[in-house]
Amino acid sequence: MHTFKELVYGDSGLGCGDPWALSFSYKQTDKLSKKDSKRGLKVFFHCAYANFQCASCRRTWPSVRVVLLFRYRLRGGKGTVIMRPFGQACRRCQDDNFHLPGFYKEEVKQALLRLFTEIRKNCYGEEDDSGESSGLGTTKVRSKPHERTLCEACHMGFCSQDDQDDK
Repeated sequence: MHTFKELVYGDSGLGCGDPWALSFSYKQTDKLSKKDSKRGLKVFFHCAYANFQCASCRRTWPSVRVVLLFRYRLRGGKGTVIMRPFGQACRRCQDDNFHLPGFYKEEVKQALLRLFTEIRKNCYGEEDDSGESSGLGTTKVRSKPHERTLCEACHMGFCSQDDQDDK
């Protein structure tokens, strides 16, 4: 929350003058109802690096494939962002419990800056002159093969990991 506020109102933030608020919802999906669409909600996915810890066995592991879902809108001069991080299950426990990720501040900053690029484009009509594309899978990082059975985003159909990377 602190990083969001710092970025929204800082030099590298939105620079729009409108107030923006961030909240979390662990039940949101990428499907927008007609009502949501009429209210101006947009959806953005981002893939980030994070760490996990199993609540049962205390095992920890890193992942370069943590999916973040953002819903956002600008309405009446006020901006709203709702974020959902997707979890991963523990390979050792195999108990179908998805554990929430823990992010480093720099990863949070990068995810929010990418989100702000989308907000500028979709809410303020600005063009993206950075040359970067948005969304999932933008950077190829060497890592262990993606395990769909342990990925909450895969279970819900949001993860775009290439089938060739599955093993």
